[in-house]
Amino acid sequence: MRPALLAASAMASAIALPVLASGQDRVVAPKEFQAEECYGVAKARQNDCQTLTHSCAGMSSVDKDPASWIYLPAGTCVKIVGGRKTPKA
Repeated sequence: MRPALLAASAMASAIALPVLASGQDRVVAPKEFQAEECYGVAKARQNDCQTLTHSCAGMSSVDKDPASWIYLPAGTCVKIVGGRKTPKA
């Protein structure tokens, strides 16, 4: 039974590899990634760094906390409803 399983795995790999490799040319990551801090859009426990109310990443207890931020690609923050480049006063 094991030789048949090994043969089936090898066949699946041989078929899947070209299919997976062909999709790699569709999306190309930028060479230089410019990031910015975006306040007010992070989900609870998904923030990237400290705020006035907590001292560690992942410590925000509410969604869209105006004092918590996440890194986003530069220019993206202002396109998100509620996104701000500075913490809400």
